[in-house]
Amino acid sequence: NNCRNQSKIKMKNIQFLFFALTVICCSALVSGCSKNDQKAQTEVTIRGDKFFINGIPTYPGRTWQGFPIEGLLLNSRMVQATFDDLNPETVNMWAYPDTKKWDPKRNIREFLDAMPEWKKHGLLAFTVNFQGGSPQGYSKGQPWENNAFNPDGTMRPDFTKRMDQVIRKADELGMVVILGIFYFGQDQRLTDETAVITAVNNSVNWILDQGYKNVLVEVNNECDVKAYDHDILKPDRVHELIEAVKSETRDGYRLLVGTSYGGGVVPNPNVVKSSDFILIHGNGVSDPARITEMVNQTRQVEGYRPMPVLFNEDDHFNFDQPSNNFVEAVKAYASWGYFDYRMKEEGYDQGYQSVPVNWGISSERKIGFFNLLKEITGVQ
Repeated sequence: NNCRNQSKIKMKNIQFLFFALTVICCSALVSGCSKNDQKAQTEVTIRGDKFFINGIPTYPGRTWQGFPIEGLLLNSRMVQATFDDLNPETVNMWAYPDTKKWDPKRNIREFLDAMPEWKKHGLLAFTVNFQGGSPQGYSKGQPWENNAFNPDGTMRPDFTKRMDQVIRKADELGMVVILGIFYFGQDQRLTDETAVITAVNNSVNWILDQGYKNVLVEVNNECDVKAYDHDILKPDRVHELIEAVKSETRDGYRLLVGTSYGGGVVPNPNVVKSSDFILIHGNGVSDPARITEMVNQTRQVEGYRPMPVLFNEDDHFNFDQPSNNFVEAVKAYASWGYFDYRMKEEGYDQGYQSVPVNWGISSERKIGFFNLLKEITGVQ
């Protein structure tokens, strides 16, 4: 009897173990199958000089004051979405006014909560960056460390987790993420060129492995800024990294990629030839007529063919005026991106780049931009 009982107990244990393994394996299979299915809700593509989302041109059929809006990708610079400061000597600079301390979890939570309201006003894209941007708007030095990469180019999980939340939410909302990899002033935290290339490869593989298709890659912000340490991030060679991004595929799919230049600068032929879209900036362009001129000059650069021209940074406003940088870009059939930071003696509600950020539509400038955006795009 004891032998029979022991045999029954052993059999039950084996059956339970088999059942548990079956459940685990099935769960893993379901998770693996559903991962890409769930995340591939939004796909951005380019046909000629137009952006498409899920096979439909953006703002389909829309014109404004007789100018076509269909195919544009109107956007805002929101690079502090995943911000954190790994330097204990500077982290207290970013304390919230109410709690008197910095909190990266609060920052990402409030960012995600704000996104649906941006979309309701017609915003279809925003720029983020694995190395952020100046949390002061503009700054001479950058003693803080807001950086998704270890010195060897491997990725830091806390940063990728937050970025994954951003891209996932955008995917759910039907929005596009312009994802930058490097920012001047933080790039020197990678030890050498090999680490830079490793960081690019890791970033691209991470995006592709997640199954996201709503991402446009910006290799680095303003490649012509002299502050970059590594030659491969500078204008003469940055096209090598653009080509590296294009070379990575998953099931025949690759990411669309370009890189940006500083305010008022027209891109070089090597970048135009390699890029899928052209990124230019309106910083320092106080005359709206120069915006039109920049777009026209960009389309004359050697290597240009029908492709989108996209401003993803411009710190000029005057949204209540009949002519401003936003309006003139649209009239030239170029997408435009709003860049707002907290100016001298302004408070917490101002700016999207200055940390800590109020991610709501919380200031006169923000209201002016989003109201004009809503008018131009015709969203209801």
